[in-house]
Amino acid sequence: MTEFKSVTVIKKANVYFDGKVTSRSIIFADGSKRTLGTMLPGDYEFNTSEKEIMEILAGDLDVLLPGAVEWRTVRDGETFEVAANSSFKLRVTRLTDYCCSFVK
Repeated sequence: MTEFKSVTVIKKANVYFDGKVTSRSIIFADGSKRTLGTMLPGDYEFNTSEKEIMEILAGDLDVLLPGAVEWRTVRDGETFEVAANSSFKLRVTRLTDYCCSFVK
């Protein structure tokens, strides 16, 4: 899917890690939520309250998923999932454009 139609966009940005990670929230008619954002190179750790599906639109990063001992490389067009109520680490190696879907 290259575009979203009939959505509500929250104008206020979600800003993390001193502006190195930013996103905008998109709300769909059924109440589901996604964020569209960018991440600058760096190391980050995120906590989840809901299951998340991260789609990398452009860029490169390594992810350490909950319970994993090895980092996994994720590139343009690839996705990874993170369980609800967990945390995961990212090593972003170049500017990365992403879409995060929240699954209830």
